[in-house]
Amino acid sequence: MKILLLGSGELGKEFVIAAQRIGQTVIAVDSYENAPAMQVAHGFEVINMLDGDELDRIVAKHLPDFIVPEIEAIRTERFYDYEKQGITVVPSAKAANFTMNRKAIRDLAAKDLGLKTANYRYATTAEELQKGVEVVGMPCVVKPLMSSSGKGQSTIKTEADIEKAWNYAVDGSRGDVVEVIVEAFVKFNSEITLLTVTQNNNPTLFCAPIGHRQERGDYQESWQPAQISDKDLYEAQDMAEKVTEALGGAGLFGVEFFLTDDGVYFSELSPRPHDTGMVTLAGTQNFNEFELHLRAILSLPISGITLEKAAASAVILASENSTNPTYKGLEKIAALAKTDFRIFGKPSSRPYRRMGVALTNDTLETPIEEIVERAKQAAALIEVQY
Repeated sequence: MKILLLGSGELGKEFVIAAQRIGQTVIAVDSYENAPAMQVAHGFEVINMLDGDELDRIVAKHLPDFIVPEIEAIRTERFYDYEKQGITVVPSAKAANFTMNRKAIRDLAAKDLGLKTANYRYATTAEELQKGVEVVGMPCVVKPLMSSSGKGQSTIKTEADIEKAWNYAVDGSRGDVVEVIVEAFVKFNSEITLLTVTQNNNPTLFCAPIGHRQERGDYQESWQPAQISDKDLYEAQDMAEKVTEALGGAGLFGVEFFLTDDGVYFSELSPRPHDTGMVTLAGTQNFNEFELHLRAILSLPISGITLEKAAASAVILASENSTNPTYKGLEKIAALAKTDFRIFGKPSSRPYRRMGVALTNDTLETPIEEIVERAKQAAALIEVQY
């Protein structure tokens, strides 16, 4: 099969590796050359994926069997036409179109499906944001409708924060949509990602929940399994199945939830492997998240997902701008027991850009806090040089 991968970051790179291992052909696409997934794909294209004509051109050029989106900034409304041409859009044109924009997915979850979410409003100007804040109250969280990895996300605590939050959200927005969502701050005890696998001819499957910690709206550490009550897990699985069924198609979804004293709140959804799910690269499961995504896409039966060990991931961040980053300390992290790492191969760096990840694992009986701390210490051994 020929797969056109739209977006070629570190998640796409691992997906390409999984596809290569079972004989699939992948063309990696991104807005810059030498992106991580391009380094392992059969071919690549460099285009602006918000240019619908350019998107049409490369689809016509390569005639893929599957189109697999990896990022948000894509002219996703074109996907419906590609489906009519007989191309499978992953997980579906509807899923990709809805989830690339927080407005569509939030309205689907809250209004159409009645899932429990934070109170929210939308704004297209700083003045509308001011009114939205008055409705949801402070503190509240502001996010661009199109962004990823926490870009443009901030918390409003005082009146003075509103204009700054608007400007930051607009600057961090991907695509050409100048609109934000402001949502009430949910007093949560923890956050989880529930990797949910929808299949064409078999039941929906769930991975063990993944816990994570964020800074600047981006994950810093993730761990699997996360501690969660049976009641909350059942509630999260029920919500995840409802929203993924409404979106349709086959593939892996990263569904995020807040765990509170008041139960489970739906937060966000990604129709693709999730950054917090990189912890599965530590061998926590019989199949990592990228292998699961691929098998579901290809309609290969997945007999079950089994939890094999506990593990954690911790990000390796850049602190400066560079067009030729190098790495120091690889021999130190390589010497650690039950530890692995990935350097993504990004051709440039900037402050807080994710350049790699450290992975630690242990038995299911080992306290997860110990494994997370080891991951953080391992990540600190690698220094990005400029």
